Amino acid sequence: MQLSIPAHPRTVAIPKVAMVIAALIAWVAAPAAADHGIAMHGDLKYGPDFTHFDYVNPEAPKGGKFRRYAIGTFDSFNPFIIKGTKADAVTLIYDSLLTAAADEPSSAYGLLAESMETPPDRSWVKFVLRKDAKWHDGVPVTADDVIWTFDTLRTKGLPTYRSYYASVERVERVDERTVKFVFKPGENRELPLILGELTVLPKHYWATRDFDKTTLDPPLGSGPYRIGRFEPGRFIEYERVDDYWGAALPVNVGRWNFGKIRFTYFRDSNVATEAFKSGNYDFRAENASKTWATQYDIPAVQDGRIIKRASPHKRPQGMQGFVFNTRREVFKDPLVRRALAYAFDFEWSNKNLFYGQYTRNRSYFDNSELAAAGIPTGAELALLEPYRDQLPPEVFTTEYRPPVTDGSGRIRANLKEASVLLAKAGWTVDKKTKLLTHPEHGVMRFEILLYDPQFERIVLPFNKNLKRLGVDVRVRSIDVPQYIRRTQDYDYDMIVTSYPASMSPCNELRMYWSSPFADDPGGGNRAGAKSPVIDDLVESVVAAPDRKSLVLRVHALDRVLQWGFWVIPHWYIAYDRLAYWNKFGMPDVVPDRGVQVVDTWWIDPDKNAALGQASQ
Repeated sequence: MQLSIPAHPRTVAIPKVAMVIAALIAWVAAPAAADHGIAMHGDLKYGPDFTHFDYVNPEAPKGGKFRRYAIGTFDSFNPFIIKGTKADAVTLIYDSLLTAAADEPSSAYGLLAESMETPPDRSWVKFVLRKDAKWHDGVPVTADDVIWTFDTLRTKGLPTYRSYYASVERVERVDERTVKFVFKPGENRELPLILGELTVLPKHYWATRDFDKTTLDPPLGSGPYRIGRFEPGRFIEYERVDDYWGAALPVNVGRWNFGKIRFTYFRDSNVATEAFKSGNYDFRAENASKTWATQYDIPAVQDGRIIKRASPHKRPQGMQGFVFNTRREVFKDPLVRRALAYAFDFEWSNKNLFYGQYTRNRSYFDNSELAAAGIPTGAELALLEPYRDQLPPEVFTTEYRPPVTDGSGRIRANLKEASVLLAKAGWTVDKKTKLLTHPEHGVMRFEILLYDPQFERIVLPFNKNLKRLGVDVRVRSIDVPQYIRRTQDYDYDMIVTSYPASMSPCNELRMYWSSPFADDPGGGNRAGAKSPVIDDLVESVVAAPDRKSLVLRVHALDRVLQWGFWVIPHWYIAYDRLAYWNKFGMPDVVPDRGVQVVDTWWIDPDKNAALGQASQ
């Protein structure tokens, strides 16, 4: 709540002043009310008596096997630490305090917690656990489990936990089923939801085990599935818990319908695609445009045994691109980063490689109201004005657009513009070697690191254009575990990565962009950004008191990121590309976040039987 201060306080009548003071006292002293859910901004969609989410089928049958795929391997069932390569979807065995609704921007409802309380200023949050919440061994879930989990993740878990929980001052045990988190001073409306996302772990199970080590002993959980059969590097199965304590909760009705979920591991995407078409697994969310355009003209698609479906969604698409590691000397100068973007010919790639399926990324929040457009005005301009001397002038005068071409592949004009920028940055082409050189930094030489061989067809034309500029560039593909280790240690020059965006971005922005996480191993600040302006704008987003101010502050941050040239933007699509064998039932309603396959689909007995007969 904001109080407007009149321009001339002496002209205000005493009764009005008294009313304002009384309102302020009432707001500050207002007691926290226990509720069944919580929204970051605004009201909840679902009331306290709701029976199920709108995007599920409460009558969905249970059972059957959902066969999926994964790439690479795994050597650990502990996804909470930096060591090891975790098994896909292993968090299916756990529950969290709250669970998010897929048809609201940022709301969550009680799962392990039956209720939660937070005051108007959200300076703390209190969760009351359900009496029936139990681990798979029958032991009740308690406040001690919550506190132990929180403390352990902050001290031994991934660096992202330290980021997410940095604003928590302390955690208190109120009683056996009640835990209270008290926050440090400052506005942060998302903090109660962040704590609600806490995946709670069993203290009694880990008391005799080393949490900071990898393990292939199936851990104890409380969620809808438990680990069944597995063979490291080949497959893992999750089995539905028949006596799952939370099956009848409104947030779970119509969800978690598959009797088993199996992941089969493949060496690479090409092998996995052929395995899908041969019937070795059931479902693909296709991320390769070429595969989508060329690999599904097969009898199983033509006769309806495989369904190929483009499903629109309203998710913000974030930013994907070639990310500069600005810890490297060669990429510290924004002029260099801006120049090299002219070597990527998106229009040619979209036409010749992607079959025209993509839209160019220009914002870190594309496909949403959060994307900055035009030039800053009004309240946004006022927010940016104090930083004018620290920002490129274009932030205030020009709408950001990445370089464009005519799609012909002839990009001489773009390369000429790049050369002009590089010359301004002190780089010139040596007449003998034909390589860009700098009097202080020597030859411009760097490596583009990949883990998916499919991406080489996209990088190689970019690589060719870079060499025309005089860059000594190398493209290198490595296996997934090695890639994970190198990216966690920031041991790369340039990588392909993405910055996911939520409908209500908040604390995750610290991990992506804040200075304290630039040198924290395993963190998410891939570009190594260290900017006081970005730090301030991220904190302003975190402190946004309502949706309107959140959108405005995200626009300002987006604009500053765009003109910082931290990435060479790629592309996005506003729909999901789904391919699946025609054996599934699914709800009629698709939420804004898109199709929720794992937790809302089910095996349709009639379709499954018909598919078996057709295949024979």
